[in-house]
Amino acid sequence: MPPATPAEKPALHPRNPHRVRYDFPRLIGSSPALAAFVQPTGFGHDSIDFANPAAVKALNQALLRHFYGLTTWDIPPGYLCPPIPGRADYVHYLADLLAASNGGTLPPGPAISVLDMGTGASCIYPIIGHRAYGWHFVGSEVDAVALQAAQRVVAANAGLPAAIECRPQPRPQRIFEGIIRPGEHFDLTLCNPPFYASAAEARASNQRKINNLGSPKRPASVRNFGGQATELWCPGGEVAFVNRMIAESAACAQQCYWFTTLVSQKTTLPGLYAALRQVQATEVRTVAMAQGNKISRFVAWSFLSLTQQAAWRAARWQ
Repeated sequence: MPPATPAEKPALHPRNPHRVRYDFPRLIGSSPALAAFVQPTGFGHDSIDFANPAAVKALNQALLRHFYGLTTWDIPPGYLCPPIPGRADYVHYLADLLAASNGGTLPPGPAISVLDMGTGASCIYPIIGHRAYGWHFVGSEVDAVALQAAQRVVAANAGLPAAIECRPQPRPQRIFEGIIRPGEHFDLTLCNPPFYASAAEARASNQRKINNLGSPKRPASVRNFGGQATELWCPGGEVAFVNRMIAESAACAQQCYWFTTLVSQKTTLPGLYAALRQVQATEVRTVAMAQGNKISRFVAWSFLSLTQQAAWRAARWQ
């Protein structure tokens, strides 16, 4: 049985419901299929084999059912099965960003429109963002299989079809272009970009993770959290991807209050700041946070002047 006071994960956001050690008896009560993967660790608590993709997916299904009320959630074989605690952290820190932009008060949920660039088969950010804060989402996706999977998840769960729209991005080399429509406005954009520069780099990283999980005999082609090429790598890695995002954001500067993206490597930041100066962003913030088991951050930028920000808040948030 878990301890009476579960151990906290202090790096996670205070509102993140995943700050405490997984309560497997409660999770199994919500999703009985998880029971087949839970076993004692020898350290006084239960866990799963995080190197086993089937176990990771079963845990995600249980978390989404227990904390977010999803009755149905699945992803196609081999697609990214995201670590939910880290994904939730990004969402909660985005809520703090909105509150800080609104005199310390979080704007009302239904008023907030969010664009998730590359929503993936899991549709995880729109699910968490809507269930936690009532936000409305558009999720873009270049992969047709992932898009269809996300649309199935949305259609299968009460309350999501009216709150989440999944749009295809027909031009893989574009990010905002073709997704943000004329006259459309978003209070936030978010993105978990492909971090790696090549398939070989992604495989090497995966093998290191497998070794750290104590499963060195598991082949590197087996990813515990899965992931397709478009989810994991692109030429130039996150540096090239985020620089392209920054350049495109200038073309829709007045249609978004805050553009944001995760940035995996701290060494990437100076180049991104230079790119943001070049496109004349009026405000740039870097927010440190936990992303899974490591420290990460997201960068947020806006092109709105103080007068335009005030007008935006008056028109959309009050």
